[in-house]
Amino acid sequence: MNKIKIKTDVIPSIESLMNLYNDVGWSVYTDDPSKLKMAYDNSLKVISAWNEDILIGIIRAVGDGCTIIYIQDILLLKKYQGEGIGSILMNEMMTIYKDVRQKVLMTDDQPDTIAFYKKCGFVTPDVYGAIAFVKDTQRLDF
Repeated sequence: MNKIKIKTDVIPSIESLMNLYNDVGWSVYTDDPSKLKMAYDNSLKVISAWNEDILIGIIRAVGDGCTIIYIQDILLLKKYQGEGIGSILMNEMMTIYKDVRQKVLMTDDQPDTIAFYKKCGFVTPDVYGAIAFVKDTQRLDF
């Protein structure tokens, strides 16, 4: 892992982003590359992991950076998963926004992703007596 470099506030090329998102099967994002690029351009913070000139992982946050951040995306190329790089990216983001009260994310109901976020210190909203609501106009099954 000594070849891995972490970069802050570097917006990768759309080609690099598409490669990463396609590798993990997030086709909802890759269906509209211009919208994906715009999402990154408008993010509060972007932290990426690189192996030489290859984008291997990324995390981005949206929000105001004072009272709330929302971890919108965190993903790694499949061949780099399980090596601790995701934890490094998350720890970097949490360090930058350590004084922000609410750090929120939403994920798929999959044991491996749930375990990862719990390992990072996240809990479900019911722990705080809260619930979450979502409205996604793009998904009919949601």
